[in-house]
Amino acid sequence: MLFHTWPFLVFMLVVLPVFYALRNTRFWIPWLMAASYFFYGWWNPYYLLLVFYATVLDYFLVALMDHCPREGQKVDVAARLFRLRFDDWVLKTAFLASVAVAVAITVAALFGPRTLRPALALLSVIVLLMASGALLSNRRIWLLISLVNNLALLLFFKYGHFAVENLNALFAWFHWTLTLPEPSTLMPFGFSYVLPVGISFFTFQSLSYTIDFYFGNVERERNFLRFATFVCFFPQLMAGPIERAKHLLPQFRQFPPIRLQNFTDGLSLFLVGLFKKLALANYLAFYVERVYDNPKAFGAPALILATFAFAWQIFFDFSGYTDMARGIARLLGFNLILNFNNPYLATGLGEFWTRWHISLSSWFRDYVYIPLGGNRGGVFNTYRNLFVTFLLSGIWHGAAWTFLIWGALHAFGVMTTRELERSAFYRDRVPRLVKQIGVFVFVCFAWIFFRAESLGDAGLIIRRIFTAAWSDPQIPALMLELVGIIWLYQFIYESKHREFLQTSFVRIGAAVFMVIYLFLFSSGGGSFIYFQF
Repeated sequence: MLFHTWPFLVFMLVVLPVFYALRNTRFWIPWLMAASYFFYGWWNPYYLLLVFYATVLDYFLVALMDHCPREGQKVDVAARLFRLRFDDWVLKTAFLASVAVAVAITVAALFGPRTLRPALALLSVIVLLMASGALLSNRRIWLLISLVNNLALLLFFKYGHFAVENLNALFAWFHWTLTLPEPSTLMPFGFSYVLPVGISFFTFQSLSYTIDFYFGNVERERNFLRFATFVCFFPQLMAGPIERAKHLLPQFRQFPPIRLQNFTDGLSLFLVGLFKKLALANYLAFYVERVYDNPKAFGAPALILATFAFAWQIFFDFSGYTDMARGIARLLGFNLILNFNNPYLATGLGEFWTRWHISLSSWFRDYVYIPLGGNRGGVFNTYRNLFVTFLLSGIWHGAAWTFLIWGALHAFGVMTTRELERSAFYRDRVPRLVKQIGVFVFVCFAWIFFRAESLGDAGLIIRRIFTAAWSDPQIPALMLELVGIIWLYQFIYESKHREFLQTSFVRIGAAVFMVIYLFLFSSGGGSFIYFQF
């Protein structure tokens, strides 16, 4: 159910008034959760099981973690194992239940369908880890279970085919007879093997709650419906922003205050996002697809302009979704975090990643880069941590070598310019516009690998940019004009003339222009690019 379609309009016309009608009851949270599950299930009801499974497991893992001492505890393992002498009845119950479930899984694996055996094997590992976590009263084991569970879901659905394809190619190269089965053959009950929309977002959001609780950054959420709503909150469920429990969960503890500004701000954000998607991103996509679907048929100018157009297409598409998500949440009275902050005005690659997909960048910073050691331990360790973080960020976007190289390019870019960007010469002597153009050119070059269908196509595009003839790119002038207007608006927004853009005349005029343009010239629907991630 896409934000810019009629089914979503009908959905909101039902959800919003009922939500406010329930404001003085205890049912507004269940209603919000039910609406979120309906929203996700509209695409494929089967994959609601994944959201529910991740939610239930992480909720109970944190509950069990809460019964384990933070500072650790010496336990009599023999007494617990053979005489069931536990200090905490919750851990005792968890241990007995885990053992019982492990036995049931073993029986099911022995006598059940063969296609279920890999999933049952993984489930048995998780259950045995739960039994050991209860037996040892060890918080780290509960955290490990959450990591294994959430990452296993991602690995199977998002990277299973990629891993099997490359491993089988490696086995063939070594002339080994081993062949791994396709992940599609492991799907139970004949279900199709497709990537669940938003799986990278809701798994990261649920996982962050477990990690934050482990490190003492958030309190345990005792209300299951409230936690389930946090994981599946429909405005940002499909493509973010990836919310943190510390920011969003407290907003669900009481009904949000009803303010007129929430409606005006919400509608404004939604209109801006809708304009970005329908009027800008979809329009740019016509040219980008024409060139990138057949790069050998186009000369250097067309390939350069298509790459430039894609840079703006993906920005308008993704930030448009975020604006609409934030607008819908604001209509309900909730605030989602800012996810984009004029990234193409960044004066350094490090700064670019504080402006682009902020929720993901901060997620990798907090849960990958800093745990690896961050900038502690010397230059080599800092650069190693940066490289690993960007490499993981690249592969997060998709199961293909092109995404891996895209992440590696940004890693090398940040590593090689890190000291330069900190120097007084770069800060004070290099003109701001020169720095911004330099960053934008590098980011556009990296986008080639992000957009290309394969490594072969990416290499072909780069070669032809430098070697192909300079023929007429046949680019629509309107495309350049629209991008130019938006870029100019962003420059003014970050200048001393920003107050001019905040005047009622400009804001109302912009809103009227966007509405008229959408009615007369918008290029139709289409899914969002980041739904594939």
